[in-house]
Amino acid sequence: MTATLIWILVALVAIGLYLSWTAGRLDRLHARIDATRAGLDAQLLRRASVAQELATSGVLDPAASIVLYEAAHAARQAEEEQREVAESELSQALRAVFAEPAQVEAVREVPGGEAAAHELTEAVRRVPMARRFHNDAVGAARRLRQHRKVRWFRLAGHAPFPMAFEMDDEPPAALVDRAA
Repeated sequence: MTATLIWILVALVAIGLYLSWTAGRLDRLHARIDATRAGLDAQLLRRASVAQELATSGVLDPAASIVLYEAAHAARQAEEEQREVAESELSQALRAVFAEPAQVEAVREVPGGEAAAHELTEAVRRVPMARRFHNDAVGAARRLRQHRKVRWFRLAGHAPFPMAFEMDDEPPAALVDRAA
């Protein structure tokens, strides 16, 4: 009888340790999601800031400046619910403005243009990476949260279900081709 109680107690402790480890893992995944989201937000803000700066520099023709400025301003001012759409529209505006390599060359030829074009190129290249890191972290947390043990024992607590950030982040070909 005593041996049976000891084995039951050992089994309960082992189960408790396993559930505790799983809850800790889930907590670390949620912290990773927060960190990757902050990195994504920083890269999106950097891209919008560089685009807005370039639009107001007078280097681009007036129509391209207006399109780029409005898209960058909308991306910077967007509410969280509209952020994905606004960032996608900025990507589309960047592709429209820099569709031709001649436009990129025109920017590079003005004083300070080489640095501005390089900064924009780096900004548009980093956004897809940051988004991929964020969505990978979200996917890992979602897979763990779908396990029965996590749902039954409510190991996620009151943390909201993680959502991926889906947007059009394809960079302008003229910028990427020149940098590669």
